[in-house]
Amino acid sequence: MTTTVSMIGFGEAGAILGEDLAAQGVRIYAYDRLLEDPAKRAALHEKAQRCGVQLCEGAAQATALGEWIISAVTADNALEVALNAAPLMKPGQLFIDINSVAPSTKRAAAKAMELHGVDYIDAAVMAPVPPQRLKTPILLGGQHATLVAERLSGLGMNVRVVANVIGVASAIKMCRSIMIKGLEALTTECLSTARQYHAEGEVLASLHQSFPQMGWDGALPHYLISRVAEHGRRRAEEMKEVAKTARDVDVVPNMSQAIVSAQLGLVDAMLDADIDYSHLEPFDWINLIDTVYGSPIAHESTVREKR
Repeated sequence: MTTTVSMIGFGEAGAILGEDLAAQGVRIYAYDRLLEDPAKRAALHEKAQRCGVQLCEGAAQATALGEWIISAVTADNALEVALNAAPLMKPGQLFIDINSVAPSTKRAAAKAMELHGVDYIDAAVMAPVPPQRLKTPILLGGQHATLVAERLSGLGMNVRVVANVIGVASAIKMCRSIMIKGLEALTTECLSTARQYHAEGEVLASLHQSFPQMGWDGALPHYLISRVAEHGRRRAEEMKEVAKTARDVDVVPNMSQAIVSAQLGLVDAMLDADIDYSHLEPFDWINLIDTVYGSPIAHESTVREKR
């Protein structure tokens, strides 16, 4: 059984997986580029101590210490991390790439590992990590995916092999993201607009009537818009990889490109309004939209003036 794992990336997913694997008796090392920011070092060290994880001063040190390397960075950094890690790794080590990137990005990373005799696993995280933690469903692909799945299952992880080649697991995640991140973007634009016309109540009632099982009359709108408000920039980077996934097979990614803009739109508007998500909890989508775009009454006056 693997006893030493290094996390490259110690954000939300990396920290949760690191903490829970450490609780299973696995020795966990971690490196995050935010350690290079003096303003964030202390908080990262506190988090690592709380999670039972030992931080490393550099990616090279973390790569050398782990039998298995789990890459859990942002989509725009995923390939760079793999390419930098490959020449530092030795045969017998394993690189597990859980980043949300296009199949072609995963294949490029796998090729770099192969040149150095290192095994590579394409892993796709299929749901938000915080609620289910180690039980979050993860799809695996690669030549040794079955063996890796057995070992990860033994550590309490919820993994399933979908292919013995690189790219299938990530393609499943990318295609799913068109729907999931698209629904978030649609909800944000729909209700932001409806709020300015005092129409949000009727819009939500109509959506609930059409799709009563989804929860439009309850927490769903808050949840969907909160995901954009909290993670919109990261999700936009993932959607760029989704667009690449489509283009690689000659599908025009009209919706994926629009979702990038929609996800970024809210977080950029929050930045302009000097709104930090950490100050929004408990989250209420109406409070956020009113703060970002102004009250419906103000917009109503503007419309009357234009007339």
